[in-house]
Parts: sequence; structure tokens; C-alpha cells
Amino acid sequence: MYTLIGIIIALSILLALAGLYSVFKQRIEFYITGLDQKFSFSDLNLLWKVSQLCDLDYPKALFWSMPSLTKCMSHITSQAASNGTENDPATQALITKLFAYRTKLQNQTDDKKGIDSTMYLDRNQKLRIILPGKGVFSSKILNNGKELIIAVPRQKEMIPFTAEEWVGKFISVYLWRKGDARYVFDSTVTGSGLFVGESSISIRHSNNLIRTQKRKAVRAKCEIKANLYIITSEKIDYNAVETQNGYKCLIEDISEAGALIRIGGKGASNVQIKLQFNIQNMLIVMFGVVRTVEYNETTNQSLLHFECIHLDQTMKNEVLGYVYNMLPEREKEVYDALKLTDTDEVEAGDENLENAEAGQNADSIVTNDVQNALNNATDTGTKEELKEETKVNLPDMPNNISEPVKEQISPDINISE
Repeated sequence: MYTLIGIIIALSILLALAGLYSVFKQRIEFYITGLDQKFSFSDLNLLWKVSQLCDLDYPKALFWSMPSLTKCMSHITSQAASNGTENDPATQALITKLFAYRTKLQNQTDDKKGIDSTMYLDRNQKLRIILPGKGVFSSKILNNGKELIIAVPRQKEMIPFTAEEWVGKFISVYLWRKGDARYVFDSTVTGSGLFVGESSISIRHSNNLIRTQKRKAVRAKCEIKANLYIITSEKIDYNAVETQNGYKCLIEDISEAGALIRIGGKGASNVQIKLQFNIQNMLIVMFGVVRTVEYNETTNQSLLHFECIHLDQTMKNEVLGYVYNMLPEREKEVYDALKLTDTDEVEAGDENLENAEAGQNADSIVTNDVQNALNNATDTGTKEELKEETKVNLPDMPNNISEPVKEQISPDINISE
């Protein structure tokens, strides 16, 4: 009998606690989130008061959203002006605290030198979205709350898929954040609807927002036979075409910015070379420097990591076309998305260029499923022996490099796999 009474009492207490939690759930979660993010109780009390005054549907947005905080401050000042309490000491004290807190939030954001969560993204942020197998789409953030609400993605100003058709799709999102850097994250479309009269979709937040480098040259694996010439002259004629055979070599991957070259024998770094080869029916001539070398003593072969410092624009376009056509469809989509974020950066202006470039020491871009493909990590294992005529021991770089060439070679660039 007593046991049953005890059980009933315990259940009653649990139900009462559950009821209290249900009533105060939003406030409890608000304080838990704030404490987890190292906010003080005084900050939390102030933020909760502001969220209630402004009737925010999602008060937790105040922890990261500068626009939400600014909106609340505007609401308070306009309300005070309408009821004649703008000069009231209590109102002025609250506004003063809000300005102080806004400064604190701004400084915290600046100290991050970037962001790691989509919760910090602002409204109207342009987005470039990859729907695997369907290409690259454009959109923008309409609202940032419990989830990101974005405009229905468009492709060439058209809407090929309705909002409902996006629901459940896994997407990759690329963006240029003004004054900062490029970012990429993966997400899932969770719903569709209307936001302020505009057709929209909702996507999950991500705490794995990856800050990326400026777009690198995309490389494609290949097997192109080429002739390699060692440059020893002080003055380089970029228009000269070699008519005699050079050292035969094999290009194993290529971009407009360089190549990975296999030769017989032991190579040397910091050597100026010239590559001549054909793509389709066009002669390509690339001038540059061997940055690093991987020597395989067993096969007596070397892989040269070659940085191109000069390539005629017409030839560059031919190389770009070749690389693009050699890419798998998934990598083409990534390449297109990155080109579009380049456009977004230009449109955003150059006022924060130094800050953007400061982020270029971060990890390379992309989502897990395309990272290896974009990096094109080259197999340095044993290949079929090259013919004896391909063997060439490259000498050290001559000391009489012309000044124009020195200026074009960045000393801190190191091409390596």
C-alpha cells in the first residue's frame, strides 16, 4: 500500500516537473544555450527581457544574430518614442546596456576571424547550391532562425524544381561572406512554404561551416606525352617554340597553374623548365619552375611538381576546357559553384580584401565526398618503366635568373601533394 502511494507521489512529481518544463521550455533552453556559450547570467537576463519585449518567436537567435539584436533595439527605441518614455532613465539604461552588449557581440565575432556555424549568417546572404546530379543553383537567405529559410533555388533565372520537390534533398552550399572568406557546408532540405509571400525552402543548420581558401586551380588526371626543356638563358622569350625534341616526359595531371610530370632519373627542385605538348590539335607551351620532387629510387623515376608562371591566354583557355571536360560530373558542379562565389566576391567589393586573404591559410574547400577528388592525390607507386630516352637528371637552377622571372615566382608557394 505504501509502495503504491510512493509510486503515485513520484509520478505526480514527475508530471508536475514535466508540466513546468513544458511551460518554461523555451526559457530553460534559452538559458542552457546561453550558459553553454559562456554568457553570464546578467547577459542572459538582459537578452531574455529583450526577446520578450520584441516578441521573438525564436529568442535563442539573439545569441548569434546581430540583425535580430539590432531589430530588438530598434523596436525598443521606437516604442519608447511613441509612448514618450525615450528620456526615461530606465529606458536609457536598457538601451545603453544593449549597445554595450552589441559591441561585445561584434567583438566576439571579429575575434573568431570567421564563423563555424550557419547560425551566424545574415539575411540576403547569396548562396550557391549544388543538388548532386542536377547542377548549381542560386538562392539567398530570407530568414535565419530555428532553421535557415532560403528562396527557392534558381538555375539561369528559372525555377526548374518547385519548393516541394526540394524537400528531403541533400545539398552542398557555397557562399562568399562579405569581408571574410568563402565557406561551404552540407545540409538537408526539411520543408517548404511561403516566407513574406515568397516561395521558400527550409534547410537544417550546420555547425560544420568550413572556411575555405580562394578558389584554387582545378586539376584533372591525364596521360599526356610532352617535351621538357631546361631554361638556362637569362632572358626568356615566351613566344619561342622549340623545334628540336627535348626530354620526353609524361604529364599525369594538369591545370592552368601547373602540372605533375613523370620523368626518368632523379629530378631537382627550383629548376626553370619549359613544357611543350598538344591538346587536341593545339600546341601548348608552359613556362615555370619545378617546386618539389618525389624520387623513387626503385624505379629510378621522379615526379616533378611544376608551377606554371606563364601561359598564353589562348593556350590557357584550351587547358581549362580540357580540364573541365575531364572532370567527373560531381567535380564540375563544385567547379561551377566556386566560380560563382568568385563573382559574388567581386560584387561585394574589395574593401575587406586583406581580411579575406587572411583566411587563405585555412584548410582546402569542400565537402567530404569531393575533397579527395579535388585534391587529386597522385599515386606515386611504381608505374610501367619509362623508356631509357626519358631519363633526365635535372641540374640545379642557374643563378642568372632574369629579374622579371624572379618577380613572377612567389617564394612562399609550394606545390605538393
